[in-house]
Amino acid sequence: MSQWHLIVDVALCENCCNCQLAAKDEYVGNGFPGYSAPHPAHGAGVVRIERTVRGTGSQVDAGYLPRMCNHCADAPCVKAAPDAITQRPDGIVIIDPVKAKGRKDIVDACPYGAVIWNEELQLPQNWIFDAHLLDQGWKEPRCQQVCPTGAITSVKASDSEIAVRVRADRLEVLKPELRTNPRVHYRNLHRVTKHFVAGSVFARSGGIADCVEGAGVTLLKDGAEVATTETDAFGDFKFDRLDPGSGPYRVQIHHPSFGAVIAEAPLAAASVSLGSIELTPLTTVGAAAINFTSKRKENGA
Repeated sequence: MSQWHLIVDVALCENCCNCQLAAKDEYVGNGFPGYSAPHPAHGAGVVRIERTVRGTGSQVDAGYLPRMCNHCADAPCVKAAPDAITQRPDGIVIIDPVKAKGRKDIVDACPYGAVIWNEELQLPQNWIFDAHLLDQGWKEPRCQQVCPTGAITSVKASDSEIAVRVRADRLEVLKPELRTNPRVHYRNLHRVTKHFVAGSVFARSGGIADCVEGAGVTLLKDGAEVATTETDAFGDFKFDRLDPGSGPYRVQIHHPSFGAVIAEAPLAAASVSLGSIELTPLTTVGAAAINFTSKRKENGA
């Protein structure tokens, strides 16, 4: 049988919070017998968005990660409270609003922090994939309906069908090491889980500093080539999807007309923005030299 899955494109999420507000609008003050009791008006909701900022200076990006119940195929909450939680044949996990009363342990059973505690009603609650609406004939949950960028898509598919899509679209799940088989999948999850090395290349001609387009850039680790790219019209380059703490790296930049340079990129606890890098006869550029180059450019030298 097919199960419901949610596909979230992190690169398309702009933090408009429509999905978050839709969940509040649907469940706060509204009870759906057999599905959910009314949710609390204040505090954390069952849908939330987390922000991750990477980089420094002018080379910064922000990734927004919508989070909700994963409706895991091997759900820890179901194992912890099989008398109070059921997983339907279509994959949707329902915390019984009567049988789960007083069961705060269910909140702790979710390793994703997706179950909230309703203090007033003494109930654990989750996002139920809008099962009450789907059972009435809705074709999609409200979070998909209200998303203006198309970042959220619901799919009802078999395990084999979703596996094909996972490979084709490079989909990932949160905390795969837990082996809970979540049914919320993410595209471009690297925007919040991986690091990057980036920089901006310029050269001088006739005393004027200008961006260098089309410079070849190679990312090296232990002398071996990891990836290659070219600078764009603004002289910028970026190597993304790098594992945190996987450095140190070296960045080799060259252009047939303007020269070459090598920059060190430690990449430890955060993404590395190398700033403005001047193409010169082949040299090794450290952090101090890069900072000096940046100042010279800002001063119009």
